[in-house]
Amino acid sequence: MSRTYVTCVVNGDPVDFLCHDYQTLLSALRDELGLTGTKEGCGTGDCGACSVILDGQLVCSCLVFAPEAEGRSIETIEGMAEGQHLHPLQESFLEGAAFQCGVCTPGFLIAAKALLDHNPTPTETEVRYGVAGNLCRCTGYDKIVRSVLDAAVRMREQDTRKETA
Repeated sequence: MSRTYVTCVVNGDPVDFLCHDYQTLLSALRDELGLTGTKEGCGTGDCGACSVILDGQLVCSCLVFAPEAEGRSIETIEGMAEGQHLHPLQESFLEGAAFQCGVCTPGFLIAAKALLDHNPTPTETEVRYGVAGNLCRCTGYDKIVRSVLDAAVRMREQDTRKETA
């Protein structure tokens, strides 16, 4: 069976891989590129565990065929931290105990990042809508929403410090 050669950018780095035409982006990220932070939950786009940012838009990677990544930019959970320095969302989730088993956590973090990338000052309602495509069976959503709101404040403070420096 033939495979398709795909070149794209993942977490800021150029990558290439071979995939089958019917292979999902989720599968290619995990199996071809070794990026196992993105989780498979339902396989039907209903749970959000496989969320990634594709060309600036939040998508369920289980619903995207891997060859569709050709020439595009993908952000996964592995790209959130900068070396040993956690992203403010990751810090807030840790401090706010916004996760338990962790299966849904990468999807929530990516969905929250996509929201804050487009709206750095969300209301609680906007956060709830922003992560509505992600399901959690352990924590409920209050700690997650509060952690996203806390991260938004942290990110704005960091931006303000950078501007005045």
